[in-house]
Amino acid sequence: MTEALLHLLAITGLLVGSFAAMGLAFRLFSGQLRLDLRARRTAHRRARGLEPPPEPVHRPVEQVAADLRRLARQLDRVPAGSPQVRRRGFQAAYDDVLVEAAAQFAVPNTLATLPPGFPREVERLRVETALAEAGLSVR
Repeated sequence: MTEALLHLLAITGLLVGSFAAMGLAFRLFSGQLRLDLRARRTAHRRARGLEPPPEPVHRPVEQVAADLRRLARQLDRVPAGSPQVRRRGFQAAYDDVLVEAAAQFAVPNTLATLPPGFPREVERLRVETALAEAGLSVR
C-alpha cells in the first residue's frame, strides 16, 4: 500500500515537473520570459524612484475637436424616422469624446456617471459651454 502511494506521488511529481518545464520552455522560446523580466526590472526601478513614471498618452486636441464636430454634425443629421438605437449610438460616442475633451481641458464633469435623461442633457450642455469658454468650439 505504501509503495503504491509512493509510486503515485512520484508520477504526480513527474507530471507537475514536466508541465512546469514545458511552460518555462514555452516562455523562454516565445520571448515572454524576457518581457516579464524587463517589466519586473522597470517596476523595481520605478519603486525606488530611479525611473520616472511614463507620461500619459493623449490624442491631439485638434483630433478630439474634429471628432467632436463630426459627431455633433452626425447627431444633428439623424432623420426623424430613424431607429432610436442609431441616435443613442451617436449620442454615446459624442459623450465619450466630450468626456475626453473635458479631461484634456481640465473641465470637471459627471457625464460618465449620469443615466440618460434630462440631467445628462443639462450636464452635456454645461460641459460644452465650459469647453467653449476654454477655447474649444464644439458646434
